[in-house]
Amino acid sequence: MEKDILSLIEAASGNFSKSQRKIAGYVINNYDKAAFMTAIRLAHFAGVSESTVVRFAVELGYEGYPQMRRALQDMIRGKLTAVQRINVAKDIMGSRDILTHVLTSDIEQIRQTLEEADCVEFSRAVDAIVEAKNIYIIGMRSSSFLANFIGFYFNLIFGNSRVITECPDNEVFEKMLMLSKGDVLLAISFPRYSRRTIKAMQYARSVGASIVAITDGRLSPLVELADFPLCARSDMISFLDTLVAPLSLVNALVVAISEKADVDLYARFERLEEIWDEYGVYEQI
Repeated sequence: MEKDILSLIEAASGNFSKSQRKIAGYVINNYDKAAFMTAIRLAHFAGVSESTVVRFAVELGYEGYPQMRRALQDMIRGKLTAVQRINVAKDIMGSRDILTHVLTSDIEQIRQTLEEADCVEFSRAVDAIVEAKNIYIIGMRSSSFLANFIGFYFNLIFGNSRVITECPDNEVFEKMLMLSKGDVLLAISFPRYSRRTIKAMQYARSVGASIVAITDGRLSPLVELADFPLCARSDMISFLDTLVAPLSLVNALVVAISEKADVDLYARFERLEEIWDEYGVYEQI
């Protein structure tokens, strides 16, 4: 797994100038706040110039300050408590228009996800799901709605999908009892990462099932357990996670799978429309 930024700072500390040591000290002691500061603001709090902050980022091996800040954000998302998130959000947003800030942030998360997308890995994940005997989908807490969303559409396409969401630890494994080689576990988790989801992935690996993971980045603990890791940027807005980019990735996954699955979707949905009409599922407008 990649080193986090605090490890990089510690390893490079012997080469820092006096000003760079000031930045390093501030980041190490206030990384939860520094992760969301502009270069100008970090320079102010560290007592150095903005150009020194930029050079500090390059010294650590980043292309520039935005990449360093992103690395800090990646590191802390799995560590911050709900209370810390609220405090950080107050510092970030201040008196700014919340609607504009949140929507702009969501747009940026989708842009970064597209920029970092691995199309080859995505195609391999699609093939694994299409070829699976059975598909198990697990998502806990805020990720449960993504799991249910995927399960709804997968059952329309395949009929061999099982969704595992909130339940006691022992019931997770009971619901996975028949999981075996030839099956796929689709695991979804974002900071703070669900321990039950990780345990489920470990169990899936022990029985020889393939694992597709949907998570926020290469530092996620899900990545090292997955055969096919798919990453989508997830930012934090106060005490909640914004999962707009992950949902967009899920949409792409469902569409790609529907195109590749060996089923007559036209005939299936034609029959469904008849059932929906007969039993009045939708309001007629």
